[in-house]
Amino acid sequence: MKYHLVTLGCQMNKSDSERIAAVVEELGYVVTEHEEDADLIGIVACSVRQAAINRVYSKIHKWNQLKSEKPLLTFVTGCILPADREKFLKLFDLCFQISELPELPAMIRQYGVPTPFSTNRAMDPAEDAARLAAEGFEALEVDGHKIIAGRPVMMKQPETRIAGFWDITPHYQSRSEAYIPIQNGCDKFCTFCAVPYTRGREISRPSGDILAEVRRLVGKGYRSITLLGQNVNSYGRDKPGQEMRFSELLEEIGKFGETCGERFWLYFTSPHPRDMQDDVLEVIARYDCLAKQIHLPVQSGDNKLLIRMNRNHSVQDYMRIVNAIRRLLPTATLFTDIIVGFSGESDEQFENTANLMQEVEFDMAFVARYSPRPGAASSRWEDDVSQDVKKARLHRLSEILRQHSEAHNARLLGGVYPVLVTGRDRKDGYLSGLTEGKINLRFASDDASFIGQIVDVEITRTMAFALEGRLAVAGSQSPEDS
Repeated sequence: MKYHLVTLGCQMNKSDSERIAAVVEELGYVVTEHEEDADLIGIVACSVRQAAINRVYSKIHKWNQLKSEKPLLTFVTGCILPADREKFLKLFDLCFQISELPELPAMIRQYGVPTPFSTNRAMDPAEDAARLAAEGFEALEVDGHKIIAGRPVMMKQPETRIAGFWDITPHYQSRSEAYIPIQNGCDKFCTFCAVPYTRGREISRPSGDILAEVRRLVGKGYRSITLLGQNVNSYGRDKPGQEMRFSELLEEIGKFGETCGERFWLYFTSPHPRDMQDDVLEVIARYDCLAKQIHLPVQSGDNKLLIRMNRNHSVQDYMRIVNAIRRLLPTATLFTDIIVGFSGESDEQFENTANLMQEVEFDMAFVARYSPRPGAASSRWEDDVSQDVKKARLHRLSEILRQHSEAHNARLLGGVYPVLVTGRDRKDGYLSGLTEGKINLRFASDDASFIGQIVDVEITRTMAFALEGRLAVAGSQSPEDS
């Protein structure tokens, strides 16, 4: 029997998908890239963007049509708002929170579907229910019934459930890059964001488990590891006196990197400016394995709009952090997120954001046009910036970003830099990869043994957002070394 999985949204959803794959494959399913060949189809949804939710409805319409041709079980999970969940319950066979993933096998069995694993032993739904109840599970109630998508299912309380989810060993999709979730949920309640309503409040994962996963991945040859959370730098604050602070967690990883004898880069995303302190930057500066790349979302360059967004930081606060990054991590690349056309954004407020981009000179910015999401506070406000204006503002910021990226990359010409080789490039005879600062690069080589390794590359050509080079000759230097 085969399964097919569709993943929408952010890196957190991609990481969640790796754990879903592990659970499904433990049941005996084999992955297929073709929906029409699958007996089990799932989608990891993202309620943060309307376009992503529209894709969910498009997919399930097609999958429900397939049911007239063959037996098929469908499920949806991920970041799902309550309003979307109510609709999905009527369209999918199974709808569950990602923290309930450990109970997916029980859900499938209680739905009456045999799996390759279950056919090898007797399965008693009543026995399963009694076992789950004895372990502290509770029934989920929907519309007064203890069901999930029409079938009985038992689930634990939030913190117990997410701990069980974290215990699942992911089926990693890459041989060299891996994600490690360190927390779930968000306490910030930005007015444009639905995450607190889809993932709940912040819960920090035990640091011992995080460190064990880092050690295990490095030991298996992973060279790029990213710590994931909605606000990673608030890690541990929900468990004062019980858990490390984020800077302390990075310190432990840095110490491990110095002694393990393996070369790797440790990233994290995303920190919140409200919680970013110099101690994190100082730790990164001390250890080679802590990558010199910071992704720090600003969202707007206007103070009044930041208040309307409930960001709880000012432009001045943000610039203080930027200046600290430039001082403590002079070689670091700086990425950000920006929303254009937020409710009430005036021409003057947008210009303030454009001016901030000019001043900071980001290496990369993920610029999105605002779209209201039901459940988020701003959905109650008028979406009063036209699509044409949003589009024009996005293009304006994209052009500023392109100019800065082109100038930054030009300064790398002739230098030698370590590059993590991630695969074959679209151009024949080339391999592609990422610098430590996450700049895309390709170099001439047909040697697949480099994939998954960090190699030194001399930069021979630069452009906006990308570099080209050749394998370095021993003794070459980077511009910073000369």
